Amino acid sequence: MKQSKKIDEDLFKRKAVELSQERPNISELARELGIRVSLLYKRRKEQEEFGAGSFLGKGNLKLSPEQEKMHQLEKKLKDIELERDILKKAIGIFSKSGR
Repeated sequence: MKQSKKIDEDLFKRKAVELSQERPNISELARELGIRVSLLYKRRKEQEEFGAGSFLGKGNLKLSPEQEKMHQLEKKLKDIELERDILKKAIGIFSKSGR
C-alpha cells in the first residue's frame, strides 16, 4: 500500500510540474492543486536541474553526476582513513607486547 502511495505522489508532482509549464497562470494552478505557489516553483526548478532524478522521495539525495562522484570518493576516503587508524593502533599494541 505504501509503495502505491509513493508512486501516486511522484506522479502528482510530475503532472503538477508539467501542467505548470503548459499553463500561463501558475498561482491559479497551485490553488486548484491545493499546494503553495512557492512549492510549485521549487518543483519546477528541481525538474529542470535534475530531470529524471527529481522527486526521489525522503532520504534520497538528488545529486548531479559530479556530486555523486564526490560523495563516493568522500565515503571511500573515510573508509580508508578508518582502516589506517585501526592499523596504527594494531602496530602500537603489537610493538608493546613484543618487548
